[in-house]
Amino acid sequence: MARIKKKRVNVAIDMTPLVDVAFLLLTFFMMTTQFKPPEEVEVSLPSSHSEIKLPETNLMSLWITKESKIFLGFDAPYMMEALFGKDFRLKAAAEIKKDDLANLLMKARITNPKLRTIIRGDVDVDYGLVADIIDILQKTQITRFAMVTNLKK
Repeated sequence: MARIKKKRVNVAIDMTPLVDVAFLLLTFFMMTTQFKPPEEVEVSLPSSHSEIKLPETNLMSLWITKESKIFLGFDAPYMMEALFGKDFRLKAAAEIKKDDLANLLMKARITNPKLRTIIRGDVDVDYGLVADIIDILQKTQITRFAMVTNLKK
């Protein structure tokens, strides 16, 4: 008995729906992505020659504005919620008074002992306020902190 060979049938796949889906996904992600989160506090930093990189996790940030306002912020939302309440969970920082700073620093260190402290002071802020904040940090046993600056080229 002879075998009869069947002719091979070419399968044609329409690629138009795939291209449509790809462009829909692309436009969706382009429209919904936030490339840089909005800043809570605008501070213009002084310049320096240091190239030390900041850590990316377990950060406690102190912002000092040129109006001598102090803001305290954390990189983790649970820290903001633990110190300031549920309303501040999604915020980057909260304005605080200099008198409350020591208590908040101690609560933060109790909540997360691995915190690293950074200070972002405006160029035009009075040095006395920065010195007071450094004294408060030392009184609360935070002896290692970094002052953030812009790299001078």
